[in-house]
Amino acid sequence: MKTFKDNADRTWTVTVNVDAIKRVRSLLNIDLMEAVEGKLIERLIGDPILLCDVIYCVCKEDADAKGITDEEFGRAMAGDAIELATTALLEELVDFFPQGKRQLLRKALAKLETLQETMLAVVSERLDSPELDAQLLAELRRLGDSSGDSPASSESTPVS
Repeated sequence: MKTFKDNADRTWTVTVNVDAIKRVRSLLNIDLMEAVEGKLIERLIGDPILLCDVIYCVCKEDADAKGITDEEFGRAMAGDAIELATTALLEELVDFFPQGKRQLLRKALAKLETLQETMLAVVSERLDSPELDAQLLAELRRLGDSSGDSPASSESTPVS
């Protein structure tokens, strides 16, 4: 069992077992067993709203006991809480499967994590690049010149 805290400082326990998988299927029509194929994991990581819905379903018994609706749960899910919940869900999901599939899923998650880290590093490097600053400045100048609102264009146009 993995845990995470939401932004309301509530601790949630994520347990993926047959009951939780059936609950997610029933409530969301999503089959967590498709995680082995990889596309579901990408979909969950890429869609934080879907991810929070799945996590709520997995934690529903706990939420019901605490009197927390899915709307209240969603309001407390943003930023780091989503990242912590994602990690808890994915680790639990991997641990649910038998050894062979578990090894494959761990490899897939490691590759996905490496890819995300690389992507963030590349984007960060690009944003820090002086070339990007120069390109943005050139584009702003070009837009300013083409708008016809620059002082030079209004001064050179005779008034009738």
